Amino acid sequence: MTPRTLFSMPGRATRRALLVLLALLLVAAPALAGSYLNRAAFVIKHATQEGDYLRAHFADKELALIVHRLAVARLEATSKMEIPKEVVQAHPHLLLTLENYERSAEAATEGKAERFMVYQQRARDEERTFRGVLKQLGFSLPGSEQ
Repeated sequence: MTPRTLFSMPGRATRRALLVLLALLLVAAPALAGSYLNRAAFVIKHATQEGDYLRAHFADKELALIVHRLAVARLEATSKMEIPKEVVQAHPHLLLTLENYERSAEAATEGKAERFMVYQQRARDEERTFRGVLKQLGFSLPGSEQ
């Protein structure tokens, strides 16, 4: 065997390394999407819980102020998070979901019940759209009943 054929023929270790690299590349994309899905599930769960709690205690203006501040922070954090290319089409719907929850909390701080309910419903509708887009892309939120 000449030196030239020795380097042109991958050995067992080289083939194994190439297979490991290929496996890592195939696993990395879903792993990034998995982290995004965990984060999305987390923020949606808390936004929904806070909205439900605020609906049950609508007259509590101090509670509404706290929920509104949390909603603003959640929306800002989510708008700055890393988005894997596999789910980039769904992300605007997550932002719209959280924006509607923020607007509903703002309406509660102002005592505007009808506006509060409108934004609550819009948030739920947008969440359904978000989940639908994720489903079309082959993903679902962890812990999802839908």
